[in-house]
Amino acid sequence: MSLPLDQAMLVRTLRAAGCVFAEDEAHLLSAATTDPAELRLLLDRRVSGVPLEHVLGWAEFCGLRVAVDPGVFVPRRRTEFLARQAATLARPGAVVVDLCCGCGAIGAAILAAVPGIQLHAADLEPAAVGCARRNLAGTDAVVYEGDLDEPLPAGLRGRVDVLVANVPYVPSEAVATMPPEARDHEPRRALDGGADGLSMVRRLAAAALRWLGPTGHVLFEVARSQLPSARTLVGEAGLVPSVRVCEEVGATVLVATLPTSTPPG
Repeated sequence: MSLPLDQAMLVRTLRAAGCVFAEDEAHLLSAATTDPAELRLLLDRRVSGVPLEHVLGWAEFCGLRVAVDPGVFVPRRRTEFLARQAATLARPGAVVVDLCCGCGAIGAAILAAVPGIQLHAADLEPAAVGCARRNLAGTDAVVYEGDLDEPLPAGLRGRVDVLVANVPYVPSEAVATMPPEARDHEPRRALDGGADGLSMVRRLAAAALRWLGPTGHVLFEVARSQLPSARTLVGEAGLVPSVRVCEEVGATVLVATLPTSTPPG
């Protein structure tokens, strides 16, 4: 018979498995169940390399608890900066579109910050769409399944005020160097941004021209090293780029507008 798992033993086991935030993870795991057998199962899954968010079934994002099922991309803390920047550009009644929405965390965060927006979200992964629909249940948000902007209704063309997308931007060759929690448990197409990491950025820039209203904004996250190339390709697509950076979380967000609108400061 295995010994009961007290907090100290949880921490030791998690630390031995390489979990950097072992104390925090031990607290979350022990809070997830009062059943010792279930707690051991949760611990075993985490020690085997399953992301903590998949073990718990949720992630914290912008102060919200969002459901994250196994096989679904886990929203990153740095991406909270992208969500907050998008929220600053939205107003009640604004049409907001969240592409590559994953579990719907960004859209949910914007909706929580700016009640009354008209939110549309889309993702290619069926499991992610299911999560997003649960996380946005009880709101007027609509979640579509499909590739980038393809499933959006034609009636949104030229009417979108804020188009936000957490597109994949890891270069294909670099995916293999990512932590196993990501490369082994998240969809490859949620990580892989093509040869230079910017293939989806190119598609997003082209899509933005179809959907943005005259004063609309498109926002996405890139690595700092990709910023010069991202600015160039957005400009070549006919958009006016600007950059917002958060050193605290290491986030770089590119914001672009149509030439007729005023770029954000």
